[in-house]
Amino acid sequence: MLELVGVGVRETVGITEIDLLRDLSFKLKAGERTVLVGPSGAGKTTLLRLLNRLISPTTGQLYFRQQAYSQIPVIELRRQVVLVPQDPKLLGMRVQDAIAYPLQLQNLPPRDIDQRVQACCHTLRIPNEWRERTELQLSQGQRQLVAIARALVMEPQVLILDEPTSALDFGLASYLLQVLGQLENTTILMVNHQLDLMPPFAQRVFYLENGILQQDTPAHAVEWDYLRDRLHQQQEQQQAEWEM
Repeated sequence: MLELVGVGVRETVGITEIDLLRDLSFKLKAGERTVLVGPSGAGKTTLLRLLNRLISPTTGQLYFRQQAYSQIPVIELRRQVVLVPQDPKLLGMRVQDAIAYPLQLQNLPPRDIDQRVQACCHTLRIPNEWRERTELQLSQGQRQLVAIARALVMEPQVLILDEPTSALDFGLASYLLQVLGQLENTTILMVNHQLDLMPPFAQRVFYLENGILQQDTPAHAVEWDYLRDRLHQQQEQQQAEWEM
């Protein structure tokens, strides 16, 4: 479904060039659920933005269904490869309008739009009383859920999620992952450091550090406690360095 071949992203800061991603090569199969973890500054958000074509690679090539990204119109690609950021915006719209908006851009009949919005809200347990609210009247967790609904109504082939459960309570986060796990025809790449939630969901785990893919492991072979300790130790080390 997605393939990266020798992909790198370099940024110039003043007179210094910084490699945000280095020589990434991997494939994501149709319907596969992959969790991406790594310390702060590892390049996780850069990778997600790259896959959604918000930025372009400095080196290497990306492919969607064996077609080079550069040959696919951006709007067409983003209808199939959908990104939900960690702090999503609803563009000042009401919840109802925000979820329906991507379908309106596709000029779908109003009846079809309404049916898909209703079905998605029902699946994600978004209550009717939210429908008239704007993002200023929603918590961060509520905005995350609405943004995921807005993505799911598009029925994308690839769904990219940046910490989608970070502001949800454990029960709702578990339910959301259960719903996402039932999307058999959707390839999912998710950044998520709530590792207690991951074993039932993940099929594959990427570990990114310093812009390099250090590990690509089947989920059943992941030592979750070791991974949790490793991330915690790196976070403490980074915190200590920032405080020096």
